[in-house]
Amino acid sequence: MEWNDIYDENRNPTGRVHQRGTSWASGDFGLAVCVWVYDGQGHLLLTRRSKGKSYAGTWENSGGAAKAGETSREAMARELYEETGIKAAPEEFEFLDTDRDRNMFYDHYCLLRRLPVKAVQLQEGETDGVQWASFDQIHWMIRTGRICKIIGSQFFKLEKELKKRNLNNTPL
Repeated sequence: MEWNDIYDENRNPTGRVHQRGTSWASGDFGLAVCVWVYDGQGHLLLTRRSKGKSYAGTWENSGGAAKAGETSREAMARELYEETGIKAAPEEFEFLDTDRDRNMFYDHYCLLRRLPVKAVQLQEGETDGVQWASFDQIHWMIRTGRICKIIGSQFFKLEKELKKRNLNNTPL
């Protein structure tokens, strides 16, 4: 059983918690985090959602819900590690933007990592594929439905900032 902190419409903690998988009350908000891992050479890391999950077989960036007591950055570090085996300290994530829908705040981050796909450790039951994709490939994947609409919308909103960081990065 997983619990999430509940925030008000201004993102102030209410001191209450929500049980994952149950409906959100009107005026209550949770927190989800998303990260675009980039290699500094024009590619973003994508994972494919496993069978049995919503949007199964589509590609996405890493992310998920913050657990009760976690900060946004702590949740991001945990989610990235759980889904890919990539370790990053919370302060390594570069904040990009936040937005909100009916019952959720979404914090978007990016992270520079250069690693071969074979180094990524997929989480069984969560992800079943991994790839580095160029911006052009991601556009094609969105057009052809290989990336779900929600992730595609987030990508388009953040694309300029992601390109700025990813394409102007000098080799380490």
